[in-house]
Amino acid sequence: MTQQFEGGVALVTGASSGIGKATALAFARAGARVALADVLTEEGQALTEQIRAGGGEAMFIECNVGDVNEVRAMVDTLHAEWGRIDYAFNNAGVEGEQANTADCSEENWNRVININLRGVWACMKYELQRMQHQKSGAIVNCSSIAGEVGFPGIPAYVASKHGVLGLTKNAALEFVGHGIRVNAICPGVIDTPMIHRFSQGEEDIEHQLEYAEPIGRMGRPEEIAEAVLWLCSDKASFVTGHALAADGGWLAK
Repeated sequence: MTQQFEGGVALVTGASSGIGKATALAFARAGARVALADVLTEEGQALTEQIRAGGGEAMFIECNVGDVNEVRAMVDTLHAEWGRIDYAFNNAGVEGEQANTADCSEENWNRVININLRGVWACMKYELQRMQHQKSGAIVNCSSIAGEVGFPGIPAYVASKHGVLGLTKNAALEFVGHGIRVNAICPGVIDTPMIHRFSQGEEDIEHQLEYAEPIGRMGRPEEIAEAVLWLCSDKASFVTGHALAADGGWLAK
């Protein structure tokens, strides 16, 4: 990949593993300075050192996106260090516990909504404030195919990811006149630690997930990262308020 993001500053939440990790590495390869945010400090710091060892610029910020004060401090820290935010991938999220709607606990509901939906709102709130002064920026929020269709047994997750798409569309309309684009990515079944937690290590469940993908396999985190970078790039300059499915054909069924 060419250095299409040379000189730019990218923020990736949930950057310590899975799709976030792949996206942070992709931004670094493309020349961006990358701020990695996560609650997994050891993994995040190791990835930061990996990027630096490869000649890139990176910093790690410990942040729980479910805490609005921590989100504000994260954005303030990044801005104080590098003076701007050009690209943001609001990716941090949790899958929550499995139970149908009638049995979903209030604790699980609140935790999932707080991190997956309120966390995305909090990140956008402070990112947009900074980008508005720059009169430029691109934000990608991580939704899911579960943001487009139902998945029995994970009602809080489905509700949170549907909400992310609503927030994305709303912010896109509000800030399109400020030179800021806001889009969402909707990954299908991706080979990440989250999927392995969901399957609880059961090979039969993972084979079922693979079989359910029309393309016949799970996606790779790097494939989602490439889609995120495209949405952030000038090649997507006319794209805003869009939910891009990178799902191996799942939603086409």
